[in-house]
Amino acid sequence: MRVLRMSEVDLRGKRVLVRVDFNVPIQNGKIADDTRIRAAVPGIREALAQRARLMVVSHLGRPTEGEFSEKESLAPVARHLSGLLGEDVPLRRDWLDGVSVEPGRAVMLENCRFNKGEKKDDDTLAKRMAALCDVYVNDAFGTAHRAEASTHGIAKYAPLACVGPLMAAEIEALSKALERPVRPLVAIVAGAKVSTKLAVLGALAEKVDRLIPGGGIANTFMLAAGMKVGKSLTESELVGEAKKIAASLRDRGSEVPLPVDVVCAKEVSVTAKAVIKPAGEIDEDDMILDIGPRTAAAFAKRLSEAGTIVWNGPLGVYEFDQFGQGTKAIAEAIAGSGAYSLAGGGETLAAIAKYGVAEGISYISTGGGAFLEFLEGKKLPAIEVLEQRGRP
Repeated sequence: MRVLRMSEVDLRGKRVLVRVDFNVPIQNGKIADDTRIRAAVPGIREALAQRARLMVVSHLGRPTEGEFSEKESLAPVARHLSGLLGEDVPLRRDWLDGVSVEPGRAVMLENCRFNKGEKKDDDTLAKRMAALCDVYVNDAFGTAHRAEASTHGIAKYAPLACVGPLMAAEIEALSKALERPVRPLVAIVAGAKVSTKLAVLGALAEKVDRLIPGGGIANTFMLAAGMKVGKSLTESELVGEAKKIAASLRDRGSEVPLPVDVVCAKEVSVTAKAVIKPAGEIDEDDMILDIGPRTAAAFAKRLSEAGTIVWNGPLGVYEFDQFGQGTKAIAEAIAGSGAYSLAGGGETLAAIAKYGVAEGISYISTGGGAFLEFLEGKKLPAIEVLEQRGRP
C-alpha cells in the first residue's frame, strides 16, 4: 500500500483533522448500534496519546446542504464518543473558519454534509477544510468509495495526508483476501437482487474457486439453471448474465453450487409456515426464503475446505427465525473454519451479531458500498488520492 500511515506521523501538538464514519443509526436520541464508533476509537486514542489537537468529523444521514437539521446533528454521537473515551468531546457547529483545541483534547465538528459543496467535492470547500489542519487523517473506509470534500478534496490540499489505523486495516484485510488468498478462495455473495451485485459477481468469478450465491441472487441462478423457483424473488432479465458467470467459473474449473433443498412459504411474514422441500419440488405459489439443511451442510463442507472466505449477505430472510437457519449454519461454518475469513456489508454484520459469531471471523469490515466496490476491483477515490499524495 503506497500510502502514508498515521502511525508514521509525528502528531505532537499538531492540528489533526480525522475523517471518520459515524453514520450510525440513532433512535430517540440514542445510538442504536455503535460498531462504527468503537472501530474508530483506537485511532482517536492514538492521536490523543501524542497530544494532538484533534478534530473529528463525519457525515450523518442525507441533510440538505447549507441547512442545519437537528435530526441529522452529530450531538448524540459526540455524547456517545465522550462516554467511550471517558472525557468530554464538545460539538462545534460552525467550524469552517477554525476551532480552538487544546493539545491532547478532541472536539467533534458538526455534520460535514451541512456544508454546501460537500457531496460535490467542491474545491473551495476542500481548501477551507484543509486550512484547518496540519495533518489530515482518513479513517473512514465506509466512505472511501465517494469523492467528497471531506474524503477526497481535502486530501489534495492538506499539508500532510495519511490513512488512519482502521482504514489501513481494512485495506490490508481486503488485499489479503483478494490479492494474496490462501486457496481455495470461496466467496458467498447473497442479497435480494443480482442487479445490485452483478459487477461484484462478475469480478469475483475471475478470482474465486467457488462462488456461492444466496437469497434472491441464488434464485436467479437457479432459474438460469432451469430449476423451478415458484413465485420467489428473481430477476428473469438477468438470467443470461447469471449463465455467463456460471460458465466463466466452469471454464476455470470452478463452480457455482446451487441449493439441493430450500425452505419455502406462501408469504413473507413472522407467522409464515416454513416448509423444507427438495429443490426440484417447488410449487408455483411457493417463495424460497432460505436454503435447506442439506444445502447448508453441503455449503458448510465446502467452507471447511477453504483457505480464504469472503462473505457478503445473508442467505435467507434471516430476520424471521424460521427462515434464518441457513444463514446461521453458514455463519457458524465460517466462524468454525480454519480459513482466513472476511465479512462485510450491513446485513452481514447484523447476521454476525444475531448469531454471535464475531470472534470466529478473521476480519469484519465496517464498509458497505466501499466493501463491494473493493471486491469489484474498483479504485476507491478516497484511497486513490492518498496513494497519489504518497509519502513525503
